[in-house]
Amino acid sequence: MRMRPKKNRDRRMERVSSLLVLRDENGGVDIPATFGCDCRISLEIGCGKGAFIKELAAREPGRRFIAAELVPDVLMMAMEKAYDAGSPNLRFLHCNAESIDSLIPSGSVETLYLNFSDPWPKKRNAKRRLTSPAFLERYKKILAPGGKIVFKTDNKGLFDYSLETFTQCGYAVTDVCFDLHGDPVLSKENIETEYEKNFSAKGFLINRLVAVLPSD
Repeated sequence: MRMRPKKNRDRRMERVSSLLVLRDENGGVDIPATFGCDCRISLEIGCGKGAFIKELAAREPGRRFIAAELVPDVLMMAMEKAYDAGSPNLRFLHCNAESIDSLIPSGSVETLYLNFSDPWPKKRNAKRRLTSPAFLERYKKILAPGGKIVFKTDNKGLFDYSLETFTQCGYAVTDVCFDLHGDPVLSKENIETEYEKNFSAKGFLINRLVAVLPSD
C-alpha cells in the first residue's frame, strides 16, 4: 500500500534539511563536509521511520551514522525523529539502494545495517532482494576491510536465502540466530525497529546474522 502524501511536506523537510548529507561535486556523499572529519561511518539501508538508527546513534555518540531511505515521506519522518532528539552524529540520504556504491565512498563503511528489508518472495524478483549477490557485491565496494553487515528479518525464507548468498559471495557468516528476542544475550543489546515491535508482538520470530567482509 502506498503511503498518502504527508501534509506540509515542503515546510517539514525544510525544518530538518540540516540533517541531509552534504554532496561532493560528483553527487556522492562528502563525509568530511557532512561530519567535520574524515572518518569511517555506519550505514543503514532502508531506515524506515528511523526508530532504530536514532536510538543507535544516541547509544554510540562516538560513531558517525548515515541512514538511507527511498520513500520521501518515510525519510522525512525519520529525519524529524532525529531532529527532535538532537542527533549530531546522524545524517540522512535519499537514494535507491541500487546506487549506494556510487554515492558512498569506497571503503568508508565499518558496519552496514539491513533491517527487515523487503523479502521479494517471488523467485523472479530475487535480484531485487538487498541480500542478492548483486547487492552483496555492491556492498563490498563501500565496506572497509573487515567491515560487517548486520542483517535482521522476520522472513525465514529470506533469511535462509541470505545465509546462502553471503557465503557464496565470500562473506564470513557469524552470530546466526533464529530467535533474536529469545536469546538472553543478544536480546539485551537489540534495538527494535517499528516493524520489529509490531511483528514480534504477533509472535513472529526474528532472525539475525552478522556477515564479515574478509580483510585480505
